[in-house]
Amino acid sequence: MSFGVPKKLEREINRLVKNYPEKRSAALMVLHALQEEFGHISVEAEQWAATRLNLQPINIHELVTFYPMLREHDPGKTVVRVCRTLSCALAGSARLHRHICQRLGLEADASGLQRTKDGRFGVEYAECLASCGTGPVMMCNDDFYENISNDRADEILEKYDE
Repeated sequence: MSFGVPKKLEREINRLVKNYPEKRSAALMVLHALQEEFGHISVEAEQWAATRLNLQPINIHELVTFYPMLREHDPGKTVVRVCRTLSCALAGSARLHRHICQRLGLEADASGLQRTKDGRFGVEYAECLASCGTGPVMMCNDDFYENISNDRADEILEKYDE
């Protein structure tokens, strides 16, 4: 297998695994660490994690495909999430999502994560971003934004397009 994990990450993963009574219990933490390093979890990363945790690759693949926060493919440099739960929907999140998609040349009606051709942005809906009183809300990577108008969304996207 040609997949390699940087020594610093390997030390971190070893530390994580030691915190659990059984190696398999550390699987989600290991996957999060791998995704943090590489941006997504490739088939090679799944195989590496399975070997490290003494599991079958299918055991790791099941986790990657079950949990929506884990990604099999590169989501783009900046991942934009727009909340679509009821309070944000009532505040205009569908219009916001459509505006962002149109600005980035993506299909507003497509399901799941979409990525721009240049890989700079990925856009998706999120089920809840936990700020029901300040919608519509969105996140760009780990940064959180409230009360977002289309104009404000444009300003935010420009900040990440540098």
